[in-house]
Amino acid sequence: MPFAEKQPQTLPHGNPEGSGHRTRKTTASSKEIHKMEFRKKLICAIAGATLTALAGTASAAISDGVVKVGVMNDMSGPYADPAGPGSVVAAQMAAEDYVKATGSELKIEIISADHRNKPDVGSAIARKWYDSDGVDAILDVPTSSVALAISQITKDANKSFVISGAGASSLFGSACSPNTVLWTWDTWMQGHGTGSAVVKNGGDTWFFLAADYAFGHALAEDTGKAVEKAGGEVLGTVNVPLGTTDFSSFVLQAQASKAKIVGLANAGADTINSIKQASEFGLVQGGQNLAALIMFVSDVHSLSLDVAQGLMVTTAFYWDLNEQTHAWSKRFAERNRGRYPTTLHAGVYAGLLHYLKAVDALQDDSDGAAVVAKMKEMPTDDPLFGKGSIREDGRKVQPAYLVEVKKPEESKYAYDYYKVLQTIPASEAIRPMSEGGCPLVEEKS
Repeated sequence: MPFAEKQPQTLPHGNPEGSGHRTRKTTASSKEIHKMEFRKKLICAIAGATLTALAGTASAAISDGVVKVGVMNDMSGPYADPAGPGSVVAAQMAAEDYVKATGSELKIEIISADHRNKPDVGSAIARKWYDSDGVDAILDVPTSSVALAISQITKDANKSFVISGAGASSLFGSACSPNTVLWTWDTWMQGHGTGSAVVKNGGDTWFFLAADYAFGHALAEDTGKAVEKAGGEVLGTVNVPLGTTDFSSFVLQAQASKAKIVGLANAGADTINSIKQASEFGLVQGGQNLAALIMFVSDVHSLSLDVAQGLMVTTAFYWDLNEQTHAWSKRFAERNRGRYPTTLHAGVYAGLLHYLKAVDALQDDSDGAAVVAKMKEMPTDDPLFGKGSIREDGRKVQPAYLVEVKKPEESKYAYDYYKVLQTIPASEAIRPMSEGGCPLVEEKS
């Protein structure tokens, strides 16, 4: 009981009919009883309101008082340069910039791990992060086979997953999830941007060197469809194990195909090694040309402009695109050992900014699907990608850019590697939802 009920009292009373005094038990008066009942109701009402408020706080609160975010990628293998430690720097900058710009009281913690491009390793890390380490969201995750596994684990745990590293188009298609957002690029964007443009310029026969996992297969398939749609022909594809250092047999197959264009459906160190060895075998000197379907500024830096000049690629971000991207990228480079940001780094930064906006709006990070739904509801706006939106299938909508690697004499300063040939509007850069087969879209249609 919140208070003690008034007990019967022993009171002295005069007896007009008797000659002395006696005592008797009496109860509280009617007025006192009404007063007591009123107090009971008032206290019960207050207690009920307090419990309701506490329940609301428990259901709409930041778990453990901290928004904990895990950056997972390849920290030491073929994708360490375009992602790796730089993605951690980008996440740290996003957290700092968000708090500074908004005055938010969110406490944000960034942790990281190396998935070594192995789905089983990435899955084990994700489960530990979600089950025992209090992680609320995972960012980045290049290597589509790892990302596909983590997307399902994230859904099962009802957390949030913001991808900037992986690009398999199935991530916002047949394998889409209410807990996952794909921020930067995908194989459909790369294939249609580069494939269509090259065919229009006369490169109408293709042979693919494709990384032998989900990303490489999807990139070769999506580009092949774009080539054929533009009037070209695919003469063949060879699948190359991830992390291969000897591309000689694969380059010889490409040479034997006599295709005008050898499409490199790989990324990171695999792209660098395949370009170097194609040069050693005289592939370009023999009359064929290379099309790097995924190439990052870090790859050009490793190759040098002498080797990479003339290559065309489609990208969702370039650090020197405008004043805002330039200013942010200079800050990033200062914290990243002088290395400028790739598309993946930019996606980590912008994706985390938007995630934090959604968490702040809800004041709740415990329901991952609700946070992602809020991300889709709110328009996106950041200094790297500008204004945009996130579709129901989880795909961030934004334009892309067809760029060409500059000749050495055209580069004026550090990392001045690209010239923009064409801006591809979002309506052409992103696969239509009607073609993706995402169950989330089908359920609502």
